[in-house]
Amino acid sequence: MSTLQRDPGDRVQVLDENGEVVGDVPDLPEEDLVGMYRDMKLARHFDQRAVSLQRQGRMGTYPPLSGQEGAQIGSVYALDEHDWMFPSYREHGAAFVRGVSLKRTLLYWMGHEEGNKVPPEANVFPVAVPIATQIPHATGAAWASRLKGEEKAFLCYFGDGATSEGDFHEGLNFAGVFDAPAVFFCNNNQWAISVPRERQTASETIAGKADAYGVEGVQVDGMDPLAVYKVTRAAVEKAKAPGEDDLRPTLIEAIQYRFGAHTTADDPTVYRDEDEVEQWKAKDPIPRLETYLRDRGALDDDRVAGITDEVETAVADAIEEAESVARPDPEEIFTHVFAELPDHLTEQRAEFEALREKYGDEAFLRE
Repeated sequence: MSTLQRDPGDRVQVLDENGEVVGDVPDLPEEDLVGMYRDMKLARHFDQRAVSLQRQGRMGTYPPLSGQEGAQIGSVYALDEHDWMFPSYREHGAAFVRGVSLKRTLLYWMGHEEGNKVPPEANVFPVAVPIATQIPHATGAAWASRLKGEEKAFLCYFGDGATSEGDFHEGLNFAGVFDAPAVFFCNNNQWAISVPRERQTASETIAGKADAYGVEGVQVDGMDPLAVYKVTRAAVEKAKAPGEDDLRPTLIEAIQYRFGAHTTADDPTVYRDEDEVEQWKAKDPIPRLETYLRDRGALDDDRVAGITDEVETAVADAIEEAESVARPDPEEIFTHVFAELPDHLTEQRAEFEALREKYGDEAFLRE
């Protein structure tokens, strides 16, 4: 059966929850498989440390990613060097693989404009916090690239909640009509903040929504990094070199779960049962891939310990580097919004400066 040409409800899986092979393993060298494991471990440890930083008041609100490492790392490994990635606000692991340093990601969530300066060679679009706004951007960039005669794929991430936004429908409809080389990757993590999947749509699957736009939709086990790689790689290749009867765009629905809160400003215990969380933790993508790699002799205790030390050092160094940067001046909240500040923001800035001068910055800090 084709990886992409299948019923949207026929979920693609390569490794089961125990790391046993149940599907066709993608043709990846051992070095890449171990690299995928290392990057997943790094993303998890970075996430844990970032949440801790926020809880200590050393960083602003932060969106955790734990549980979604398999979907992020598996999919981004499927891109070629000149392809593009369009993130939402949770793709810290995928961005790192593309060349966005952990330090830069930390600076972003610490409120530094420097965190928005993505290295040009990374081919990563800026973080999109508003829901689904990156989808039309990705579609437009993909269409423009095709008009220029380039062979590039544009991978766009978003959550299940984004499929309730008009931007989702407009972006996919345009991509289908104009055959844009875009891969739309829905991280269906079961909850759009506190709204469950069944309250987002009455459609049997999100992947099935692709039918409305005349493009292919495929559902994949998002906590199986090898299955995610396999599906995304097929979609990327089709985007750049479609078959005679194929359209370039693909909608991928990756079924997964976020173990933590939507953001550190959220309390998931209000709307989720702990039993549900534990059931999904049994599907954890990291031990699943580790088991597979141990079984084939690519990992052992010593190598796992070495990787663990390596990622812990890398994250600690990134935190130290980010915290060594002077905190931004509060006035900078006005600086990078518009090329020319409109009158109403000019007035707000003047009022803010007057209040700071009169009362001092300490008056604005919550005790």
